[in-house]
Amino acid sequence: MADTETGTAPARRSDHSPWNWLLVVPIVLPLLTPLFNIDSPRLWGFPAFYWLQFLFILVGVATTSIVYRMTRIRRAARDE
Repeated sequence: MADTETGTAPARRSDHSPWNWLLVVPIVLPLLTPLFNIDSPRLWGFPAFYWLQFLFILVGVATTSIVYRMTRIRRAARDE
């Protein structure tokens, strides 16, 4: 598909990295309800459901950070 003004083809997307598959983890993990459909163990008096929800947030932040850093490093190496 060519650009109508310049007649050139648009650049290919460069976000096809295998590291992006790691982003599936924080999406699927909270959907596995048997993991957190429990009352014990309790942490500081909170049932497992509540502190596991907080843990899922930390997993999401960690995986997003890892994917960002790994794709940024890969992109920087490719551009050199």
